[in-house]
Amino acid sequence: MMRQIFKFGLVGAFMLMSSLTFAQISGKVTDASTGGVLPGATVVIEGNTTGTATGPDGTFKLDATPEGTLVISFIGYETANLTAKTDMGTISLQPTALGLASATVIANVVDIAKVRETPVAVSTISPQEIELKVGNQEFPEIMNSTPGVYATKQGGGYGDSRISLRGFDQRNTSFLINGQPVNDMENGWVYWSNWQGLTDVASGIQIQRGLGASKLAVPSVGGTVSIVTKAAQMEEGGSVSETIGNDGYTKTSVNYSTGKNDNGWASSFLLSKWAGDGYVYGTQGEGWTYFGAIGYAPDGSDHALNLSLLGAGQWHHQRDAWVSIRDYQNFGEEGIDRRWNTDAGYLNGEEYSLRRNFYNKPLATFNWDWEINDNLTLNTSLYGSAGRGGGTGPRGQNFRNGDIDFIPYRKDLTEHYLENGAGTRDEDGFINFDTAVATNIATTSDSGTVAGFEGQLIGSNGYTDNGVNRAVLVRRASMNSHNWVGAISNLEYKNGNWRSSLGVDLRKYTGYHYRALNDLLGLDGYYSTGNRNSAGQVINTTIEASPFANTGLNGPKLDYYNIGKVNWAGVNGLVEYNNQVISAVVQAGVSNQSYQREDYFDQPDNPVSDVANLPGGYVKGGANYNINENNNVFVNAGVISRQPLFDAVFPNYANTINEEVENEQIQSLELGYGYIGDNFTVNANVYATTWGNRFLSRGVDVQVNDSTEVEGVAQFAGIDVQHNGIELETTYRPTNRIKLKGALSLGDWKYTDNFSATIYDDSQNELGTETLYVKGVKVGDAAQFVANGSVDYRLGNNFNFDFGYRFVDGLFADWSVQDNSFYSADNAGALQLPSYGVADLGATARFNLFGNDAIFRVNVNNLFDTVYIAESNTNIHADDVSTTWNGIDVRNSVWFGFGRTWNASLKYNF
Repeated sequence: MMRQIFKFGLVGAFMLMSSLTFAQISGKVTDASTGGVLPGATVVIEGNTTGTATGPDGTFKLDATPEGTLVISFIGYETANLTAKTDMGTISLQPTALGLASATVIANVVDIAKVRETPVAVSTISPQEIELKVGNQEFPEIMNSTPGVYATKQGGGYGDSRISLRGFDQRNTSFLINGQPVNDMENGWVYWSNWQGLTDVASGIQIQRGLGASKLAVPSVGGTVSIVTKAAQMEEGGSVSETIGNDGYTKTSVNYSTGKNDNGWASSFLLSKWAGDGYVYGTQGEGWTYFGAIGYAPDGSDHALNLSLLGAGQWHHQRDAWVSIRDYQNFGEEGIDRRWNTDAGYLNGEEYSLRRNFYNKPLATFNWDWEINDNLTLNTSLYGSAGRGGGTGPRGQNFRNGDIDFIPYRKDLTEHYLENGAGTRDEDGFINFDTAVATNIATTSDSGTVAGFEGQLIGSNGYTDNGVNRAVLVRRASMNSHNWVGAISNLEYKNGNWRSSLGVDLRKYTGYHYRALNDLLGLDGYYSTGNRNSAGQVINTTIEASPFANTGLNGPKLDYYNIGKVNWAGVNGLVEYNNQVISAVVQAGVSNQSYQREDYFDQPDNPVSDVANLPGGYVKGGANYNINENNNVFVNAGVISRQPLFDAVFPNYANTINEEVENEQIQSLELGYGYIGDNFTVNANVYATTWGNRFLSRGVDVQVNDSTEVEGVAQFAGIDVQHNGIELETTYRPTNRIKLKGALSLGDWKYTDNFSATIYDDSQNELGTETLYVKGVKVGDAAQFVANGSVDYRLGNNFNFDFGYRFVDGLFADWSVQDNSFYSADNAGALQLPSYGVADLGATARFNLFGNDAIFRVNVNNLFDTVYIAESNTNIHADDVSTTWNGIDVRNSVWFGFGRTWNASLKYNF
């Protein structure tokens, strides 16, 4: 015992001596365009996350030996990388333009909130945090440390994560990359597998909660997440990095910048490749990230140009079938096996899955900033992307053959396999796809008489004539490709304390939705009868499930083929007054969104719909009052009339416009307080958001008489929810070797009334009505109480340790109208899941290698291997006879969070 005390004493003495022997670096950070100070700017030695922040007067003092590179960053300004010295003097940061002097490529079309000026609740994540702490985690998870955010890995495949903000999912949170909206224009979703490359190229994230500062008419119900990327840099140099992690994860990255030459040209390039087996069984994946930027900004010119390309082609196997708690118990390792995947299997000794996602979405951007005169600037961004890919799944009525009835439908694997004995699996419970091939061959007649395919093995989903076998299994690919072009232009005028702007936002989107054949699994062809314009056809060609291969857009298709067209035209304006004490802003915008649907398979009498034009708009404003150099208060409020999603305009996959569809109505009010001192900052806010007049469409089973049940579609309109909450974020630096951070989110999110639905069958015939009794029911799928705490400790100039802990409570199941319980007025409400806490640990070492800087980083996530439910897809309440796990009925289908994972990286700068 005495020996342990002595050891701890030696460590404590060493830490104390290290703090006393540090030299000091000091300076002041200002805005280069106005000369005003920048309080809250981050100042760190390169390779560390701890350091200090500038105080109310823009000054800083950093206890560190003046060596290496000092990095000064502030969202909305170009990052400065300077050689450290004792007296740094005044450091002027340039407002972000094209980033030719640093690591940002955004043009001035990006709307960045500024501390003590912009009246919105905002959190920022520095490029140092992104680079060091993401590791092999999903990109959205880096935002979990900020108020209002709840991000999970969902099924657990690479890139399958999702994020919610203030209880609103991704469809109702706006995501901007370099100022450009990336939410899908049909369904509003964001597929993070398409943006894996952001881990490598993001140079900052700003999370604007609530109405946000964006002038675009984007779906900012929960807030706006603005991600800025790297670009052409002024200084010549590059880096090579290697990352390894749990379950065979590897990633290699190389980047190089030419630097800016005498003629004003600069370019930067990055290429990386990752691969891994996946934490979850049967979720292998790999992908490439590619990035390039070329900038032109000659000295003395009023013009700056930048062209960039960003993409991340990838494929990965998924965990798609819901897994019940008892499935986690009954399959895989003993106890709760969080890795269990009902979809996982093998073919010819290699991992194989019916569920494979593959996509490549290159985004090209051209930015032009023109300083017309001292008061007037024009900022324009043109962009386009051509997304290609989709996801695979089963096709054929394999459920008619018990040997190949692998995947449960509306039941869990325990019932499907253990109780009913359906499907052939190995002793570990994984799917034996060799059985699928053998069964397809053995049970399909080789004397088929389909013209032109006599004697071949032909399967189908329903056709049974001419020797065709419908009790087969093949792998199809459901494709969701698109072409998207857009333009954003903003004319801004500044004069004294006044700023005004007028902008346009144009978007044109075409989505291609169809199925192609991917793997015949031993058959010679597949007889497709999905096209109502023909009697059917045999397809014997397949596409690869690869992001860089032919996606079958011009080839044979099966089951469905439709095109969605969405166009957007918006105009926005802003007027702002700012005298450094009071800042007030009013913003307004109007837009028109047009919708059209073409169907080449299922609508022979109406293949091309009429065009639906729906106007929308917003008005929002706020004011910030700087009480003194430390304290400020702000208020903002706004109303949004938001156009509905594509499926609300064309419900039930039909080409008939829903004449009753209306815009969603959002009202929001927010009050906030901020304090910034030399070593302590606090930001607190309260909010109230009403989201009304929503439309939901869900599949339901309808009992039409005593013996007949049919599938219908319930169309709920006029749904209202109320989201109220309190948020707190604080940072404390007792010394600038130690940084303590805390965040708290307390929400009260619930439905405000009961709602009625009309139910239709596939032919749009009315089957009846249902009432959804949800008044007072809690909103599910996001935690309503989250507390975060972290400590970063810098030992000398070269070592850094950080520890974080996140506690989650008030998490409810993602209940659905498919839950019959909500058709009863006497229902139990939303299922509350057990609370949990997760700890993360990280360490960084910075050293000299072959005469250049190198950084080594280790992250351990879920340090204590906590077993917890991250989300539930069902809403089954336990009763007296239920078998439970931590009070939850084990029949519930849930996603458990990952157990302990790790990653280590080495980066070498040259």
